[in-house]
Amino acid sequence: MNANAAPALSSPLQFLGPGWFAIVMGLAGLALAWMAAVPQMGASAAQVARGIGVVAVLALIALLVFSVLREQRHPEALAEDLRHPVRHAFIAALPIALILLATLATALYGASVPWLVLWMLGSAAQLAVTVWVLSRWWRGNGAGGLQWPGITPVLIVPVVGNVLTPLAGITLGQAEWATAQFGIGVFLWPVVITLLFVRIGIHGLWPDRLLPGGFITVAPPAVIGLALLPLDGGYVWAQACWGVALFFLLWSALILRRMLAQPFAITFWALSFPLAAFAALTLRLAPSGKLFAMLALPLLALVSLVIAALCVGTVRGLRNGTLLVAEN
Repeated sequence: MNANAAPALSSPLQFLGPGWFAIVMGLAGLALAWMAAVPQMGASAAQVARGIGVVAVLALIALLVFSVLREQRHPEALAEDLRHPVRHAFIAALPIALILLATLATALYGASVPWLVLWMLGSAAQLAVTVWVLSRWWRGNGAGGLQWPGITPVLIVPVVGNVLTPLAGITLGQAEWATAQFGIGVFLWPVVITLLFVRIGIHGLWPDRLLPGGFITVAPPAVIGLALLPLDGGYVWAQACWGVALFFLLWSALILRRMLAQPFAITFWALSFPLAAFAALTLRLAPSGKLFAMLALPLLALVSLVIAALCVGTVRGLRNGTLLVAEN
């Protein structure tokens, strides 16, 4: 072999990490927000939700196919993702996408065995990912453990994502397990938020390329509010959760200009599901007060425009070759 031979060129497929499943999360979340608009907009909103859901399923299938190809051709790439202090948390994006698609299908078509199987697969995988992520913490602050560079809002995805399970689990007849897994997410949510605030105070803010992840903080209170709505007195608790979600939205918006100064990256999809969840909660709360009724449809329009812009940015980035590249 020639010692002076040039190294093999990297393939764009090598950089298709698990974080790309955030696209499916965002699209499914948007479809669920449109489903929440059915009382205000009628059956047309359900048709829009169905169309967005089809796009989400197609995106999931495409990402699964290319992820399998990536594992076959670049097995070291996934191994590197799983070792990375930040990227390892994105592994939860796939099970959460499955849970959200099961939730959407149940909302559109009612409970049935296929949606139950999909939900069970997603919820089991989500719990497994949570245990795996937290198992790393037993290593202390050494290599692969709980280090400050890894304390970013992305950590919410694998650790707190369990709060999604009741959204479809109760309708699918799995109330006991869905509630138990919901409790795991609720318990761990303040733990992660505390770690984030401590990290900011001691170690400083996360890198600029991860700034969009700040909006992930909006998702837990919004989803918890949605899950609490069916309970007795649920509107009161959901309104309280809405207030917490609003705070995190306003707090995250303070870095919006700095975030938009960064080149478009797949991390921008971190805005999608949290905004969709907040819009969905607002729509569901619309019957309980004038404030929510006034804000509901404008928020739905806003998140629809944001996700449309993210889709355009993603297509443009793929065409220009600026997305599937190594991190700077």
